[in-house]
Amino acid sequence: MNEETWDLAVVGAGPAGSTAALAALAQQPTARVLLLDRTRFPRDKSCGDGIAPHVLDVLAPLGADDVVDGWRPLQRLELSRGRRTVEGQMARPVRVVPREVFDARLVDHAVAAGARLVQHRVRDVRVEDGAVVLDGRFRARVVVAADGARSAVRTALAGPRRVREAIAIRGYAPTPPGRAGRQLIRYGEGRSQPSYAWAFDRGDGISNVGYGELLGGPRQPSRGVLLDQLEQLLPGTVPQAERWRGHHLPLSGWGWRTEQPDGPVLYAGDAAGLVNPMTGEGIYYAVATGAVAGRTAMTCVADHAAVAAGARHRAAVRALLEHHLRHTWLAGRLTRHPQVVEAGITAAGRDQHTFDDLVELGLGDGRLTPRLVASLGAGLIRNQLTPMRG
Repeated sequence: MNEETWDLAVVGAGPAGSTAALAALAQQPTARVLLLDRTRFPRDKSCGDGIAPHVLDVLAPLGADDVVDGWRPLQRLELSRGRRTVEGQMARPVRVVPREVFDARLVDHAVAAGARLVQHRVRDVRVEDGAVVLDGRFRARVVVAADGARSAVRTALAGPRRVREAIAIRGYAPTPPGRAGRQLIRYGEGRSQPSYAWAFDRGDGISNVGYGELLGGPRQPSRGVLLDQLEQLLPGTVPQAERWRGHHLPLSGWGWRTEQPDGPVLYAGDAAGLVNPMTGEGIYYAVATGAVAGRTAMTCVADHAAVAAGARHRAAVRALLEHHLRHTWLAGRLTRHPQVVEAGITAAGRDQHTFDDLVELGLGDGRLTPRLVASLGAGLIRNQLTPMRG
């Protein structure tokens, strides 16, 4: 085993991992930070590619908010189910940036800040002699596990996790003229709920398109079933699209009390089970918890208290996201009922503030505000009085 010991080793160089490295080096520029990933960048990643403004709020203090430069800001969002539709302007713009671009730029920032990037697939993790040893080769005082939904670090330490999951498939297709400059979400009607198809214009003539649904039975749907659902909701999309990739999403639960154990291994992003159960959004959670993990790691290294890192990280993430996670958990449960989805669309169409609250809950760190709850209730009553079938 190499004799050198890193202050921090980050497993996974996606948004969570690269942000963790950046945050650590922003706090302690002379820190020895190792960034490990099994693939070479740039690389594709199955995702909706939406970069919410909240992501840039985290990256700006780290000098990395330029990762979206050159990609068109989008402010129009359309939500629909059947014949119920609302289109509105979001309070703050969203970018749609391919992950092979976004992630590579973020990795470059981490390397420029001083992180050492090594292509390596971690399989074995051991905590011994006051440090964490990866594959008998890399030794670090603190490790951040940012290696995705099927985290090898987490599996090595605690075994496989059982969490509620969704499944999605993504491709790229030409943007029809009527959808230019917009994000479109169309909720499904016939399968596991919540389910929806999306088409997010990138601003370069191409849209990120896909379909996802909650996994609820013993068998997951096939690729063919997912594509069939997408084509039903957005006719004409599938024949024109290419570069299909599927992925699982480990959906966030009621809170974050048991996700992070004590000790010198910290979890961030998908590896921490942080994906919005209402929308499937996870990039904001990734950069937010990555930044928290990087700062916590450096504080604990400076205090010679690596063993306290897990408890400190757990407290910091809970302070940042606990209430929001409870609200998204409840919202995710509510959206299993089509009438609630339709009520939300109806309410958002009648009031801009309600529209803004829904966007904030689905893309950032919003909550079920009293105004939003009241609007949903009014929407439910209104829809019962004026039913529509689509």
